Amino acid sequence: MRLHRLEVAAFGPYAGREVVDFDALGADGLFLLHGDTGAGKTTLLDAIAFALFGTVPGARGEVKRLRCDLAEPDQVTEVVLELTVQGQRMRIARNPEYQRPKRRGEGMTVQQAKAVLSWVGTVPAGHVAEGITRIDEVARTVERLIGMTHEQFFQVVLLPQGEFARFLRANTAEREELLERLFGTERFSDVEDWFANLRAERGRELQARQQSLREWVARFAQVAGQEAPEEGQAEWVDEVLAESARRVGEAQERDTKARAAAKKAEAIWQENRSTAERIRRVRTAYTRLSVIAEQADQRAEWAEEVEAAHRAAGVVAEADLLDRRLDQFAEAEAAEALRSQEVPDAADSSAAELRARAGGLREEAGALAELVAESEQQHQDLARREQLTAVAAKAEKQAGEFAAELGAAPEKVAALRAEAAAAAEAEAKLDSARARVDELTALARDADEMPRVKQIVERARVAVSEAVDGHQQARQHRLDLRERRLEGMAAELAAGLHAGEDCPVCGSTDHPSPATHTGGLVDPEDERRAEVAEQQAHTRREKAKAALQEAENRLTVLIERLGEHTAETLRTGLGEARALVATLSEAARRRPDLDTRIVALERKIEKLTEQRGAAERRAVEIATEVRGLTERLTERERRLESARGEFADVAARRRHLLGFAARLDALAEARLSVAGARERRDEQAKLVKEALRAKGFADLDEMRAAARPEEQITKLEASLADAKVMERAAREELAQPDLFGISPEDEIDVGASADAAQDTRGEAEQALVALRAATSRHADLTKLAERMTSSMADLAPVEERYLELKALAEVVNGRGQNARKMSLRSYVLAARLEEVAVAATARLRTMSQGRYSFVHSDAAGARGTRGGLGLDVLDDYSGTIRPAKTLSGGESFLASLSLALGLADVVAAETGGALLDTLFIDEGFGTLDAETLDIVMNILDELRAGGRVVGLVSHVEELRQRIPTRLRVRKARTGSSVEIHAA
Repeated sequence: MRLHRLEVAAFGPYAGREVVDFDALGADGLFLLHGDTGAGKTTLLDAIAFALFGTVPGARGEVKRLRCDLAEPDQVTEVVLELTVQGQRMRIARNPEYQRPKRRGEGMTVQQAKAVLSWVGTVPAGHVAEGITRIDEVARTVERLIGMTHEQFFQVVLLPQGEFARFLRANTAEREELLERLFGTERFSDVEDWFANLRAERGRELQARQQSLREWVARFAQVAGQEAPEEGQAEWVDEVLAESARRVGEAQERDTKARAAAKKAEAIWQENRSTAERIRRVRTAYTRLSVIAEQADQRAEWAEEVEAAHRAAGVVAEADLLDRRLDQFAEAEAAEALRSQEVPDAADSSAAELRARAGGLREEAGALAELVAESEQQHQDLARREQLTAVAAKAEKQAGEFAAELGAAPEKVAALRAEAAAAAEAEAKLDSARARVDELTALARDADEMPRVKQIVERARVAVSEAVDGHQQARQHRLDLRERRLEGMAAELAAGLHAGEDCPVCGSTDHPSPATHTGGLVDPEDERRAEVAEQQAHTRREKAKAALQEAENRLTVLIERLGEHTAETLRTGLGEARALVATLSEAARRRPDLDTRIVALERKIEKLTEQRGAAERRAVEIATEVRGLTERLTERERRLESARGEFADVAARRRHLLGFAARLDALAEARLSVAGARERRDEQAKLVKEALRAKGFADLDEMRAAARPEEQITKLEASLADAKVMERAAREELAQPDLFGISPEDEIDVGASADAAQDTRGEAEQALVALRAATSRHADLTKLAERMTSSMADLAPVEERYLELKALAEVVNGRGQNARKMSLRSYVLAARLEEVAVAATARLRTMSQGRYSFVHSDAAGARGTRGGLGLDVLDDYSGTIRPAKTLSGGESFLASLSLALGLADVVAAETGGALLDTLFIDEGFGTLDAETLDIVMNILDELRAGGRVVGLVSHVEELRQRIPTRLRVRKARTGSSVEIHAA
């Protein structure tokens, strides 16, 4: 993978569109990315990651706030990356989701995320020329081509040294988490989970079978009535079954004897019952014949009574009808007398005369029907006139109220318009007032910062003075050592001369007068340490000067910005400006409400005008209608007064006429009813007299004395018939063959034989119950024994398979017989870590001048915890292996860089080969001395020798002198910018 071009717009601290040409930066294979703290160096790396995967590394990716706060509202937030992967050149453009101002109206709206992947040059097979526009499909395509997930890419392309320093000092669990993300060992984790789940499943199956066996044993013990032994359950089952079979045999023998005795007693009892029943039948027959003989006279009387009742039944109906005719005649006479009282002057009038008189009254009432309708209309019109009068008064009152309200409306409109004009003026002044507040706020912050910056300048000047003094002292110390070493160099050479050996200066073997030195000799190592101390002091001096220059620049900027302003005058002016903004804001906020109220009031005036006109027109219309209605009422009243006479109204007179006519009709009808009832009474009396003579009765009293209800006649006839049937049945019963020789005086004892049969039957039932219980118990025990035997046979192989699976699952998960306490996943990761350690050691030995090597340890952790991911260092100076935590700051940086580069090589090989043509290394160089920095730079030269491009992100000043190709990031209030310095 090689990067060609990166464009960022409104992204992070970059307000405008910035372009990074990686082809120009990578021409030499190595470039430096530097700039002020917070300028946006790491943001460029975030932009590369965002373009590829739609996310950024670390905690920055959790915030999801990528848009620049300084960007213009219409500036689109975008990242464009052009790169080559596997020989295919592509261009990826991404836009994150962010809030932007609405183009219409006020407020904010969400700009949705977008992604476009297009091909530069030849389109790969299987892809369209238009490219890919779906976000998820772009992500899948990038991951497939690069061969890494975003976690792997962040770890092996963007090499954050701080994270690898933590990796060196991490425990097993933390290292395991990182290595899992990089090497994708999920499948081995799935294998562990598969074994754990299978073990749990088989365990549940085993528990279910064991529980089933326990339940069968408990049920067998419950049926057997014994406690189940812990061991030897099979022998115990055989003993219980043998005892149960013996009890069944005993119950069968008892049942056979009891049934034979019960059968014999039952036969004796049934014979005695049959004899007793025949004796009872004979006695019953003789008793019935005796009773029938005693009731002979009474049955004769019943026969005569029934015959007389049948003769009277033919006359009862006619007599009852005569009674009804007499009652009807009496009722008609009473009704006629009552109607006569209602019409006193009609006592001598016939029915025809009464009907004629009633007809005349109805004709007179009919003539008044039309006037009755007019009378009702008269009442309605009177009520209508009162209602209209009230409505007219209300309309006049409303018209007056509307007129009064309209008179006060113009003054209200004028007042509201004046307030609205003042609100509009306040709204126009608000922007300038707010700008003034922002300006004063910024100046106030600068004024508050001034004392702190002055203190920083003073401290920086003191630090420069101290650094200069320290550098001069270190330089003087080095010069003193150099001078002392030069002075004692002859003595130093003389100290190495030995008799008979050649002089390294003149070659002579005689040393007649070796030089001596009164002072102590200077060790070359002391001189070298003095040179290092001088270099460090010089570095501190330069840093102090740079810090002083930066602080003085900041102080100059603050002085220029503040001018004549002081903190006190700025605070006073800011308070006044904020108060003005608050006053103007309050006034401006009222403008929409005032506009709404003005429109509403104007509409109300229009509505009031319409309502007043409508009320006035309504009052005039109602007054006209009342005058016409009054004229009609006066004319109708004259007609009604002549028609009602002495009655309250015409309707009352008409009701009186109709009522009197109805009473006349009723009296005529009553007199006709009396005549009819009399005629029917006389005719029925004649029919009754003839019926009495035909049936042989002297009068009605004799007939009624002989009459009987139908139920009583039926009862008497049934009693006579029952007596005949009873006598015939008794004689037939005595004639039965099985009763020959039986006398009513015979006696037999049935109770004793019944008791004996009952006792033997109870003994037989008890024996049968005992037999059934013993048989059922034996059958249950037999079935339960079969189930227990089957469960025991099935349980053994299940237990054996479970124990084997349990041991294997514990080994896979790092427990049990696993001596190293390493799970399968940890074992695979340990192998990967061992490869990383080998690859990293090659570079660490070079960087540390052969002193350090990585050592991978697969030993178990402390107190039996998991192992396999230990990572220590071998110190060649002492020959001992020690923890990576004991390395110094610079040594930790070298180890971290070596580990990061080794991990990048291993992951690249894991994902398909050397795809990583561009690497970024982030910070950490400030902890190295000059000699070590040379070694690290040589390693980086080796990285770019194979065609790679390496970007270093660092603040170290010396790297600017060593690396001619640089990408500098500058920060400003208007947003950061980038500039390229090529070799």
